Amino acid sequence: MTDIFDILFTVGLWSSVLRIATPLIFGTLGALLCERAGVLNLGIEGIMTFGAMIGWLAVFQGADLWVGLLVAALAGALFGLLHAGLTVTLGLSQHVTGLGITLFASSFSYYIFRIAIPAQNTPPTVEPFQPLDIPVLSDLPFVGPALFSQTAPTYLAIGIAIFLAYFLARTPMGLAVRITGENPHAAEAQGVDPIRVRYGAVMAGSALMAVGGAFLTLSAFNSFFPTMMQGRGWICIALVVFSTWKPGRAILGALLFALFDAYQLRLQNVLGQVVPYQIFLMMPYLLSILALVVMSRSARVPQALMQPYRKGER
Repeated sequence: MTDIFDILFTVGLWSSVLRIATPLIFGTLGALLCERAGVLNLGIEGIMTFGAMIGWLAVFQGADLWVGLLVAALAGALFGLLHAGLTVTLGLSQHVTGLGITLFASSFSYYIFRIAIPAQNTPPTVEPFQPLDIPVLSDLPFVGPALFSQTAPTYLAIGIAIFLAYFLARTPMGLAVRITGENPHAAEAQGVDPIRVRYGAVMAGSALMAVGGAFLTLSAFNSFFPTMMQGRGWICIALVVFSTWKPGRAILGALLFALFDAYQLRLQNVLGQVVPYQIFLMMPYLLSILALVVMSRSARVPQALMQPYRKGER
């Protein structure tokens, strides 16, 4: 029984928590930005998968790791452009369009991957991002190796979350995004173009989603396989509700889910002979659902979320 609690005080656990949380932070921030502008983007699972593939493929073909992340972001923005064109301009169902993009992007990822990389017994790999050695901080006992020995994209994710919180709360452009998600007609009356705002938010949010996927192939792992998302995109959608559409809480929600996930992996080593491993696999999702239920009771949904906008109409 002591071993169960001792796991919580190991460096490896907390180091894994940050690593597992990073793609969730990127994905959640991307979905949050889309939804604050009034657009639900259920294409996140497919966009993350495509970002993982195209970013890895760029590096495999000789590009720099940061260029790989940039390529993934551009690819994600293109899928965001597609989603915005279908939902914002044409006013199609955001649910159906998002699911369609997930199916298309996931299948297209595998198609391109197999054209570029014929079937092999051993998946090809790239040299991924290496953990940073931050002077002084990385040498701190326990905290250093757990928090300050991560790869650069992890710190980028946290930095983007801080920037997005400031952007939405303190800048005129952030106010335009928020008012568009609440009442696009009021935004129009104030001289804001809700269509342009929604296009920009969906494209930028989709770019973040794709970078979250690319993190898996360029930092957490070093190769691509089509099923590597394992539902992370859907978790991000739930984390947006958990965060009550606030970037700061998005980090908290991603870390909480990552803690559940990292903890259950280690519990399997301790109790795996007694308890079926499927129980441990369910734990992060069951605990996340419980946390989601508790937090969603006080959540305030953007009022114009999923509502199509037509200029001049009320």
